Amino acid sequence: MKILIAADMEGITGVVHWDQVNPNHSEYARFRKLMTADVNAAIRGAFAGGASSVIVTDGHNNGRNILIEELDERASLTSGSPAPLSMVSGVDEDVDGVMFVGYHGRMGAQNAILDHTWSDERVSGLWINGRAFGESGLNGAVCGHFNVPVIMASGDQTLCAEVQEFFGNKIETAQVKKAVSRMSAECLPPAVTTKLIEEIAKRAVINLKSKKAPKPFKVGAPIKMTVEFEQSDMADRAALMPFAKRTMDRRVEYSADDMVTIYLAFRTLLALAR
Repeated sequence: MKILIAADMEGITGVVHWDQVNPNHSEYARFRKLMTADVNAAIRGAFAGGASSVIVTDGHNNGRNILIEELDERASLTSGSPAPLSMVSGVDEDVDGVMFVGYHGRMGAQNAILDHTWSDERVSGLWINGRAFGESGLNGAVCGHFNVPVIMASGDQTLCAEVQEFFGNKIETAQVKKAVSRMSAECLPPAVTTKLIEEIAKRAVINLKSKKAPKPFKVGAPIKMTVEFEQSDMADRAALMPFAKRTMDRRVEYSADDMVTIYLAFRTLLALAR
């Protein structure tokens, strides 16, 4: 049984501020170690639950955050950017289940640490078929395209509720902090959260083996994506993409028949909007 651990950083143990996840800030070195520790906990849990192989995808910023020299030697690491499937690279390689470690709430969510959707500076909202999406829903839909379920997630309480809304109450969640605002939370220490993540990851794989895990999350075609940008000039540039349509104010729409095309289109729109 092959497990993919898709890791982000804002939902990692102890993170409450942008400085802690910014490679240009002195605090970043501390928190990339904590990110690696959270990921290692999920790896241990996955193998304890019966996984035969684990691959980790580093999905934060430039994809160069996890310390490979401290990574559990039983796992492999996908690092660097850009990669075709970005935050869930490897999901198309006969993966049986996906874990989201260190994820965060969608842009605008209340009481969600560092809430955003892909880019805090460019995206003020994302809707797919009229439903508000964050990164967990977007990446989960790409996993669903390949018929792979999201079986576990870690982050704050708002992220945990968000993944349950999208993937159902069978998903296992590890709440490592309780957000009280965008940049404040009651945080559990690493000695507690690593044990929690390990136990939840183990249970998620056991559930997957016994067919008690969530079903793959699929978005029905045709798929219409709407991206709202922070500034009008960003929408101007994004709308230069062929088949993209500027609809109202700062919103740009794009339609396709499958989630991978939508995913690639979303990333291209954001690249143009820089």
